[in-house]
Amino acid sequence: MAEQTTLKRTPLRDVHVALGAKLVPFAGYEMPVQYPGGITAEHRAVRESCGVFDVSHMGEFWINGERAVDFVNYVTTNDVAALAAGQAHYSTILNDRGTIEDDCLVYRFEHRVMMVVNASNAPKDYAHIARHASRFGVDVHDATDDMTLLAVQGPATAPILQTLTATDLSAIKYYHFAEGEVAGRRAIISRTGYTGEDGFELYIDNESAVPIWEALMATGQVVPAGLGARDTLRLEMGMALYGNDIDDTVTPLEANLAWLVKLPKGDFVGSDALKRQKAEGLKKRLVGFTMTDRQIPRHGYPIYYEGQPSGIVCSGAMSPSLGIAIGTAYLPMAGAKEGTAFEIEIRGKRFPATVTRPPFYKNASHL
Repeated sequence: MAEQTTLKRTPLRDVHVALGAKLVPFAGYEMPVQYPGGITAEHRAVRESCGVFDVSHMGEFWINGERAVDFVNYVTTNDVAALAAGQAHYSTILNDRGTIEDDCLVYRFEHRVMMVVNASNAPKDYAHIARHASRFGVDVHDATDDMTLLAVQGPATAPILQTLTATDLSAIKYYHFAEGEVAGRRAIISRTGYTGEDGFELYIDNESAVPIWEALMATGQVVPAGLGARDTLRLEMGMALYGNDIDDTVTPLEANLAWLVKLPKGDFVGSDALKRQKAEGLKKRLVGFTMTDRQIPRHGYPIYYEGQPSGIVCSGAMSPSLGIAIGTAYLPMAGAKEGTAFEIEIRGKRFPATVTRPPFYKNASHL
């Protein structure tokens, strides 16, 4: 008899049920994929006004100790020492082979550092980085189960959220954060998100989840959004999803994430492997693509370049903003140039695709 795995629940699970959300298993959690209005309506709300996502399944690690910055600099690829207190950046966690264990956000506080990782990878990530803790004399605390994370995203977010906080949101620049209160509850207010729109991510304790969610809903201007819209929004911007676009079989150089790799900063996990790969040259690279046919290129569909099998679709969807099929795939370097034609097999038939540089959707925002 198969062993049953109990799904974790976020503090907002009952709220999602009451709103009629469709809940699905995701990264070990029971998560809302969409609400009754549908994915397209949620997607458009974020592009045009304001939506809120419960992303409490994400993992949070606190690193404490005098050498916290040195430690995180060693276990990630970007340069943490270049961050000022109150600033965050995107980064990757590698293994000794130089391939990607996870992507993450790094937040530098005055006396500590927070790393935010993907839910499905959190236990693995913790074990992977904690083994280096004693060398740097730091404490790595897994706070995943103690924190709720709300992503409030869209061009109307700042004025809406400003009605619920005394913190001057205009003073928080993109990829910066402040500690304050939202609806009378303590929060880390971060001007970050994975949608390509302006917005804020709120790190709060679990007891504050329902009160802050209800305060957002009480404005009458915030639309609940699920994982379905989150996926189409990030794909339109060409943002990578772990497990689809990146995993431990590819390096950041192959995944078009070379900008996250700061080799001059000195030794870090995977740096030697990346130096070798850079010297030898890449054999493949992640590219974006568009299609003219009204077919949806789903994850796992076969790719053909110059008539030969060449991997699979990594991410694919019909873009709600553009009305065309978009996606990502790895192609040999010879085919990784913008405008290159290749084919995608969908239900036994091959359809043309064209390499297109992301972001697919371009807005007039601050990004």
